[in-house]
Amino acid sequence: MTARYIREEHHIFRDAFRKFLEKEAYPYYHEWEKQGMIPREFWSKMGEQGFLCPWVDEQYGGFNADFAYSVVINEELEKVGSSMVGISLHNDIVVPYLSQYGTEEQKRKWLPKCISGEIITAIAMTEPGAGSDLASVATTAVRDGDHYIVNGQKTFITNGIHADLIIVVCKTDPKATPPHKGISLLVVERDTPGFTRGRKLEKVGLHAQDTAELFFTDAKVPAENLLGEEGKGFYYLMEKLQQERLIVAIAAQTAAEVMFRLTKNYVKERTAFGKKVSQFQTVQFRLAEMATEIELGRTFLDDLIELHMKGENIVTKVSMAKWWITEMAKRVAAESMQLHGGYGYMEEYEIARRYRDIPVSAIYAGTNEVMKMIIAKNLEL
Repeated sequence: MTARYIREEHHIFRDAFRKFLEKEAYPYYHEWEKQGMIPREFWSKMGEQGFLCPWVDEQYGGFNADFAYSVVINEELEKVGSSMVGISLHNDIVVPYLSQYGTEEQKRKWLPKCISGEIITAIAMTEPGAGSDLASVATTAVRDGDHYIVNGQKTFITNGIHADLIIVVCKTDPKATPPHKGISLLVVERDTPGFTRGRKLEKVGLHAQDTAELFFTDAKVPAENLLGEEGKGFYYLMEKLQQERLIVAIAAQTAAEVMFRLTKNYVKERTAFGKKVSQFQTVQFRLAEMATEIELGRTFLDDLIELHMKGENIVTKVSMAKWWITEMAKRVAAESMQLHGGYGYMEEYEIARRYRDIPVSAIYAGTNEVMKMIIAKNLEL
């Protein structure tokens, strides 16, 4: 059943985007995994076809598209593979900061190139000593005339190698009490003096997604690159994490649906002891359980997307969705690999890749333990 927020124009858009991906992404994805990178040319092609940040206002080159277009893009990218997450991050997590908190000058300077694919973005929150606890970031930005002098280190940064524009979470007032009131967001550009990239990190999964370390050693960032107001960074992050966690839930739900389809098809073709594997009751029951959990996840998710599109506060429910759907997808991955037997452990079978790609969804955008802390707090416990 099609979700209520999906209309005819979204179906047309989905068909066009899927055809684009069948030509430009699916045939090359395995090679991108081996290379450890999605090429910039693909980003450029996405931009040329209008698939980057279509929600941005028309005056900056976007289409004023509603969030349902983002849902379609994220679902179709995930169907290709989870390593496409960097595009989702650019489209619906990083660029919204520029659009909402940027000055008119900043928006005119950066947004058109974010839409064309000339600029690839990243957001640098995590540090070696600070993950989900954003208030404890140690990277500092000290005002010195017309510049901020930035010192610190970031790690696990999605799009870290490709990024031309990085929103850096830093302390402009290290002595602020409580600490989160000293956090600001600075936009660091590719050629900033004192900014260097470290290793492209090797990960268990998401092999085609570039993830990197970033270093700032007396990096000289123009004061005009401050995003929003000084000291308001933590509040901006809290406002935007609702959509970020919803994007993660959308990807995990889609991954679960893909894995179920792969497994269902496999057990209907594979034979053992003289009959199809799908004819064994134990297999039927496992598939029935998976199908039920996936349906529950989809129903809950579609409801949340509608509420989000209406501008409602869904922080508690989106935290529930993020942890439950990602954990459900991990269960589906484990069951799917088991039902594939030995072939499930072979890289030539998609389920092997899915199995190693899905666990990190329970970690990024706030760990699932943090999601439960948020839920508990909002239950007034």
